[in-house]
Amino acid sequence: MKGDRNAALAALDLLKSGDFKTGPEWKRAHEIAQANEGKPEFDRIHALCHRIEGDEGNAAYWYRRAGKPRHSDDLEEEWAHLRAALTARLKCPGSE
Repeated sequence: MKGDRNAALAALDLLKSGDFKTGPEWKRAHEIAQANEGKPEFDRIHALCHRIEGDEGNAAYWYRRAGKPRHSDDLEEEWAHLRAALTARLKCPGSE
């Protein structure tokens, strides 16, 4: 759904605005991911949150839940990849 993708984009943007560090932006992004648990795009964001936090074990759990391997890029590259994928789906007709 479009609303889910908008929420996912908002969570990703919070992580970037917090300079990929823990803090209030990270906390809010984490809350958004938790509130949407079980949806692959949010589980991937949840994994990214835990990578930022430095909790690799927890991140690995969320990558498995999302059905994706751990991303090998640095945090900002992973963020850009996720954001581009979500943005592309927003622009794709019939992807609602």
